[in-house]
Amino acid sequence: MKKMITMLMVAVMAISVLTGCGGAEPSGTVATDGSTSMEKVIGALGEAFQNDTGISFTYNPTGSGSGIKAVQEGRCDIGLSSRELKAEEKEAGLSGTVLAYDGIAVIVHPENTVSDLSVETIAKIYTGEITNWSEVGGNDAEIVLIGREAGSGTRDGFESITDTEDACQYRQELTSTGDVITTVAQNPGAIGYASVASTKDTVKAVTVDGVAPTEATIKDGSYVVQRPFVLVTKTGVELSDAAQKFFDYITSADANEIISAAGVVSAN
Repeated sequence: MKKMITMLMVAVMAISVLTGCGGAEPSGTVATDGSTSMEKVIGALGEAFQNDTGISFTYNPTGSGSGIKAVQEGRCDIGLSSRELKAEEKEAGLSGTVLAYDGIAVIVHPENTVSDLSVETIAKIYTGEITNWSEVGGNDAEIVLIGREAGSGTRDGFESITDTEDACQYRQELTSTGDVITTVAQNPGAIGYASVASTKDTVKAVTVDGVAPTEATIKDGSYVVQRPFVLVTKTGVELSDAAQKFFDYITSADANEIISAAGVVSAN
């Protein structure tokens, strides 16, 4: 009997060694929700964090406005917004931490001969003052305006920079960055805007006032159509241990390489 008990104790100790002590085991999950433009960078950071810590990470791409609301309602740990928080959102008990800066590319169909537009011209196009590509040096074709839905951080950033709030004459208002890119890629007359980090070779990013959207021009500010990627949390409310580890991980200098590889400029 004693022999059997001893063997059982040895087995339990062996299992403990193999699985690790209770306090050392990774535990908890981190739930993020929000900006579809942040998908590439937050996905890369989440994957690296999960691999390094064993803590589970989830991302729900619902758009900036929905992500901010999800934090407010306690449905996620960290919200993701591709715009600064508004005064009323801060007053409602939310805080924003800038993770990175991203350019908003102004995109057209690859066959479009127009390659450069000024901010002023872009504003005139989106407000309906300019309606044909021939007016800006392109072919004789109607300009089809593609944009994002109300509440989108990308839309907020684009309209703020071009001073076109509540004045854009959109043909289509789409709910994700990917949808905008796909739609512009399929229509030779279309123009849209999307995160530089998310653009593909299925569309062409025009230069704005002669400046191409690159990491260098976003960093030095010469590419003016840019906005912040913001982590949204509740003011004065502690994150869970897992969420705090994730927050510290992605805002540390060690994460800069991952952020840069995702096509955006780290704020740290």
